[in-house]
Amino acid sequence: MTQSSNSLTTRRDFIKTTGTIAAISTFAGLTLPSVHAAGNEEIRVVLIGCGGRGTGAAANALSVANRGPIKLVAMADAFADRLNSSYDTLQKQFAGKMDVPEAHKFVGFDGYKKAMDCLRPGDIAILTTPLAFRGLHFKYAIDKNLNVFMEKPLTADGPSTRRMLEYAAESVSKNLKVGVGLMSRHSRGMQELHKRVQDGQIGDIILMRCYRMAGPLANCFVPKKPDNMTDVEYQIRNFHAFIWASGGMFNDFYIHHVDHASWMKNSWPVKAQALGGRHYRGDMVDQNLDTYSVEYTYADGATLMMDGRCITGCADIYNSAAHGSKGMAIMAANGDCSGPQKIFSSQHQAKNGLKWQSKGPDSPYQNEWDDLVDAIRHDKKYNEAQYGAEASNACNLGRLAAHTGQVVTWEEALNHEHEMAPNIGDLQLGPGPLPSDANGKYPVPMPGITTKREYDSVRT
Repeated sequence: MTQSSNSLTTRRDFIKTTGTIAAISTFAGLTLPSVHAAGNEEIRVVLIGCGGRGTGAAANALSVANRGPIKLVAMADAFADRLNSSYDTLQKQFAGKMDVPEAHKFVGFDGYKKAMDCLRPGDIAILTTPLAFRGLHFKYAIDKNLNVFMEKPLTADGPSTRRMLEYAAESVSKNLKVGVGLMSRHSRGMQELHKRVQDGQIGDIILMRCYRMAGPLANCFVPKKPDNMTDVEYQIRNFHAFIWASGGMFNDFYIHHVDHASWMKNSWPVKAQALGGRHYRGDMVDQNLDTYSVEYTYADGATLMMDGRCITGCADIYNSAAHGSKGMAIMAANGDCSGPQKIFSSQHQAKNGLKWQSKGPDSPYQNEWDDLVDAIRHDKKYNEAQYGAEASNACNLGRLAAHTGQVVTWEEALNHEHEMAPNIGDLQLGPGPLPSDANGKYPVPMPGITTKREYDSVRT
């Protein structure tokens, strides 16, 4: 999948360029007043995207303690049933922190604007729709001078990643506080492990192993859509199944491990090669593979193996480890980032070789909200948008390698021109960016056959 080096933007040069773009923009040098700094003024919050993750993020926001008053004042979603369900759930637990009248419940694709228009500069917009809308919503929040919490992943393709990096630079130039739902970096045990790894306690990292292998999750595999539903509604409601809406299950399920492994390295991979396959699929029409095995290579030659599987009846393995020249570390003992984190003096997890173990447990989901609000209240530098976009590009890189069967570089993924959901701001509940064929099926990856992009948009 090699392109001319003259046609590529390197990661370092691109970030330098986007920083320049931000610097010469009309916002250059503008430091906004910290509206809520170190005071008891109420922070108002709006929720845009009212599914399970959005509801959970809003619950975390309203659970922030000892950092001044916070209140939810508006909600928006493409579908009324999801908005109402989310509202009912939050109202039962946080009635005293809810002020969302009917007039502030916005249904439709333009609801994000109406919700954010209920805020003042310095308030918080929660962006938890499927990722295809992330850049559109983030840019509106930046223009409104709002702080942001946005769910991972942030992007699914090169064009949206490049825009997101530009938006990230602009948000930094405006002193906005931006959190991204990569909660591994807010696990206190993982933070201590990172410090110890940087201090050389396992030596130079040579190999990292990450596994998320279980039965099918959420709606990663879906049958044909019902006749009473449009393609867009079906795909948004089942976003894990469609690459444009979620980055597919690779981005959505595996980003935490790819992110925290790269964090331990303090770098992103420079290339990837990968395997994957579809098995026992029957009438399922989603775009995912059942199995993924991606070999990421870093600039110093270190390797990350990311293995994912969604097949019932196979061994469930869900953890991550880093191997260094002086020993090894358990990054996630179970799940995305659960501890205890550990360091061993050899490559084996022998009790007599245990050098350190984290204390806990804690809640990284709550920690990331506590940290964000603390940064707002005390005007601390706090912006995770750039590394959120970079973590998304790392996932796009691995997924692209698996779906095409090619060796793909970081720059090729970043500069790839296949935009899966162009003109997302004009989207309505109609055919959408991924129409089905006459048999109700959607295009799927065909490694070795479709090698320049992940799927052909038009089926015969």
